[in-house]
Amino acid sequence: MNFAPSEVEIFGAYVPPSLIAVVLGVAAMELTVRVLTPRRLARYLLFPEVVMLSMTVIYTIFISTFVVPA
Repeated sequence: MNFAPSEVEIFGAYVPPSLIAVVLGVAAMELTVRVLTPRRLARYLLFPEVVMLSMTVIYTIFISTFVVPA
């Protein structure tokens, strides 16, 4: 049986692993935007705001599945 903590302690505060996954997902999306913007690749997207939101969701799911155990 594989034991995974249901809460993570950060500076004395217990936070759920999903909150950490969401914060890391938003950070990964922000990094992706900062890479795409100087190269002017974001102009090829039809709705950039929706694409950025979708990337946040995809990154969050990926991080919560493989990086942060729930």
